[in-house]
Amino acid sequence: MTLTLTVSDEVRALAPGFTHVAIEAYGLVNGPSTEATSALLDDAARRLAVRLDGRPPHEDSHMAAWRDVYTAFGSKPSRTRNSAEALAKRALSDAGLPRINVLVDVYNAISVAHLIPVGGEDTAHIQGAMRLVRATGAEDFVTVAGGEKVVEHPDAGEVVWCDDMGVTCRRWNWRQGPRTRLTEESTSAIFLLESLTPMPVAEVETAGAELAELLEKFSPGAQLTVHAPE
Repeated sequence: MTLTLTVSDEVRALAPGFTHVAIEAYGLVNGPSTEATSALLDDAARRLAVRLDGRPPHEDSHMAAWRDVYTAFGSKPSRTRNSAEALAKRALSDAGLPRINVLVDVYNAISVAHLIPVGGEDTAHIQGAMRLVRATGAEDFVTVAGGEKVVEHPDAGEVVWCDDMGVTCRRWNWRQGPRTRLTEESTSAIFLLESLTPMPVAEVETAGAELAELLEKFSPGAQLTVHAPE
């Protein structure tokens, strides 16, 4: 892997059933959402509705496991939902899923269809290795509020993704910082699919394969590497 990803022993101890699949992609083509990506999101919402069969997302066993882990590191899961549960709620609401850009639409569709947190980071803006750690509370998380840059700090013990410049995503996969988001100018990315027991590893691999297939469809000629689950 060109980009190094590590998961700390402290996070492994907190969530021993954690598995992630990483997809490295280069030569991507991004742009505004299209009719095709909009249709993909609509189909993902339909697949989610079938999967849940009338239940709210938090009653799914995988989402329940994420809630338990969020509680374990001190976050209130009903207020700061993992990214998959938050998207699922949007998908089932009257507002529906947001349309962001081609790449984000594609990975959001996979997240909703499989009810699994999926994120995308622009590797051109990542400094050094990416690490999943429990925060000390001193790390910087640069975000935007009211149009102005704001520096926040995670809670001590909070699970965060970070690189050499600071936190890239707070509360594991709750809120991504703007520095590494995929924009319409992004051409390289790392996509992360994150799961906990009881989701079978085979299902994470299936979701990853589907994401890779869609990336190839929307970015013909892109160079993709799907890494084995870790």
